[in-house]
Amino acid sequence: MNKIAGKKALVLGGIKGIGKKIAIALAKQKVKVAINYYDWEESLDALKKDINQVSNQHLILKTDLRKTENIPALIKKVISNFGGLDILINNIERGGWPIVHGDYTQNQWDMEFETTVRAKQWIFKEALPHLKASGDGAVINFSSIAGIIGRTGPASLIFNDGYAAANRGISILTETWAKLGAPEVKVNEIMLGFFETRHGEKTRGWELLTEKQKQDIKEHTLLKRYGKIKDIVKTVLFFIKDAPFITGSIIKLDGGYTIGGEKIYPMPTSQYNI
Repeated sequence: MNKIAGKKALVLGGIKGIGKKIAIALAKQKVKVAINYYDWEESLDALKKDINQVSNQHLILKTDLRKTENIPALIKKVISNFGGLDILINNIERGGWPIVHGDYTQNQWDMEFETTVRAKQWIFKEALPHLKASGDGAVINFSSIAGIIGRTGPASLIFNDGYAAANRGISILTETWAKLGAPEVKVNEIMLGFFETRHGEKTRGWELLTEKQKQDIKEHTLLKRYGKIKDIVKTVLFFIKDAPFITGSIIKLDGGYTIGGEKIYPMPTSQYNI
């Protein structure tokens, strides 16, 4: 029995990469999916083609979520078309500045917080009454391990101060929203490590790293590989379908990067008889 068929979802940042694959996975589960985007217009035709192959009950919407006055209209469109909202995938960050290397300018710093933190808050606030009304709502926030490790080790070549600070703020939102949403809405967070389309090899700026720097990141990861989008999709479906007693949790989907790097040495031989 399909546990989520007929549910209604809003996927933010869904035009390509992680958001797109999540939207398609939900559509394959017979979920009615609304996909919002703002940047990467050149990827729109591919999104339309791919989602049309698996669903005839979807919406594609273009909304600049940094302009919070646009958010009520976005939620209203979803509700008026689907009749409700059960699932919110909060996959937005960086406001269209896909910079991996270097310091943020002041404008980039502002866009980071407007998108990664503020837009999530306004979206949740507007969506919460509808999620509660569903009786079995689910919210998944996406963040980065940058919020834990900041600029340390091999990742310091990737994560700058503004990005790390914004992502630390997301976990505060996750725990607060879990309290506000309970008991009708479960709110959890997926904290991403190095993935093929986020922080990793298909991300703009990755080519600026030397081969040794790339290898250092992989070696620091306990599982010795970068993550794949299918790893994320499986975790999203787990939270939505198979985790009815989990809320307010933050899962590090990082292959062990945050605890990697330091070796465990054997205990020294005792010189004393006890």
